[in-house]
Amino acid sequence: MHRMNLLDLTPSDLEALAIRFGEPAYRGHQLARWIFGKGITAYDSMTNLPRQFRERLAGEAHVQAPTIADVLPSRDGSQKFQIRFADGAEVQAVLMPDDDRLTLCLSTQVGCGFGCRFCLTGTMGVTRNLSAGEIVGQLLAVRHTLREDERVTHLVYMGMGEPLANYQSTVKSLRILTDPEGFGYSPRRITVSTVGLVTGIEKLAKENLRVNFAISLHATSNQARGELMPINRGWGLEDLLSACRRFPLPVRQRMTFEYVLLAEVNDTPEDARRLVSLLRGIRAKINLIPFNPWPGSGFRRPSRDRIEAFQRILLERGITATIRWSKGEDIGAACGQLGPEAPMARTIELAYAR
Repeated sequence: MHRMNLLDLTPSDLEALAIRFGEPAYRGHQLARWIFGKGITAYDSMTNLPRQFRERLAGEAHVQAPTIADVLPSRDGSQKFQIRFADGAEVQAVLMPDDDRLTLCLSTQVGCGFGCRFCLTGTMGVTRNLSAGEIVGQLLAVRHTLREDERVTHLVYMGMGEPLANYQSTVKSLRILTDPEGFGYSPRRITVSTVGLVTGIEKLAKENLRVNFAISLHATSNQARGELMPINRGWGLEDLLSACRRFPLPVRQRMTFEYVLLAEVNDTPEDARRLVSLLRGIRAKINLIPFNPWPGSGFRRPSRDRIEAFQRILLERGITATIRWSKGEDIGAACGQLGPEAPMARTIELAYAR
């Protein structure tokens, strides 16, 4: 008999499950607190739940968190985790410390089917989508490796895969993460990034999730973007930016545009000026990402002077623009570097809720 994975359920779903099993609704909230709040996956450890409820749960459901197969530490304090699911499929997640922040980069698919030329993950193709439970399970797995005084403070959907190509699981995982009875994250501490799936952006605009939203732009003309990102052949810059203009941003929130700087490809002063024109009328900020090299990419990172000159043009024209020097480059964990590789350094054995 197929058993449901309780990580795939929202706290409201767990409440409905408790009622279906003949228990009061609050038992579902207790169950949610054990799983999402405390990371407990063994029913025997859920001591305030009645024995008959735990036995019924054990017969029909489990809390199947992924395991960490390998972890590779970076000199800058970042860590790249190889996350393994029940069917043997694997993705990578990256933990990045930055002053008082500890950000976890989550994957939404095994591989990616969009083939952006500057991204190693795009060379893999896509194997399958992750379920909502497999997405939030990455957080659960990594959380078990932290010290008691550490907490993942921010989440970014910028790992393997395109979140909006796995729309239902992405949205459900966001609801689990932001539900006060779930993981309880403020939507302002979560960012979802997309290559520019216009239909997905239009659907997400109606969800009232209030999370941060980031668009992978990376070029200032349809010809250049089409050469770098095949998605642009289906939805050009006009379609994409029109959808961005219609997106209902919360007050004081801006849309982020990610722009990977590639030497002698998209890093000219003319590109910077066109970028300003393209974003006119959008409450925007720009993350400039110096290209992170990987074998066989065929691209180079611009010089620091050229990167800073590009940023200066944006700033002088009133556009908020930051340079994101990626973490974890020495371990292949920087932006655009996640992908197939040799086995990583060492294995962490996790003991979930003994």
